Amino acid sequence: MLQLSGSLLSKPVLSLRSGGPVARIVSPIFNPNNLKIEGFYCDDTIDKKRLVLLYQDIREFSQQGFIIDDHDVLAQPHELVRLKRLINLNFELLKKPVETTSKEKIGKVSDYAVETTTMYVQKLYVSRSIIRNLTGGGLSIDRSQIVEITNSRVIINDLLQGNPSPVTASIA
Repeated sequence: MLQLSGSLLSKPVLSLRSGGPVARIVSPIFNPNNLKIEGFYCDDTIDKKRLVLLYQDIREFSQQGFIIDDHDVLAQPHELVRLKRLINLNFELLKKPVETTSKEKIGKVSDYAVETTTMYVQKLYVSRSIIRNLTGGGLSIDRSQIVEITNSRVIINDLLQGNPSPVTASIA
């Protein structure tokens, strides 16, 4: 099921063992090579520390929050050796500029949709400048249209250019 970024952030992390919230989701940890969310930073309600919840430790997503087995699955960032490189990158997707391969500036990433079973970002929603927004509105970009992601921008395939052919009506 696709979920927008806003429905993933600021949600409580609920423990089945304790039967209540043990943390609150703060931000995702992205792998920019494949646009997968590898985990989430959380604020621990017990120790008041910033911990990491790996996506594979999430049992279920619900309207109430993220459901996990126990508080013990939350780890300190320095303990996650395999994710050290991604944690150090501190990659953010929101507000990242979007350009085409021909260097045309499209806008900035305003939201994204994640497939919750795989945690891959499937769609990017791009807000355009005020002038372009009046004429064309925002854009939805599928992950298949993405060519490259760098620390400074997202590069996509060129958009279709040209105006649609006018519709002619004949009255008989």
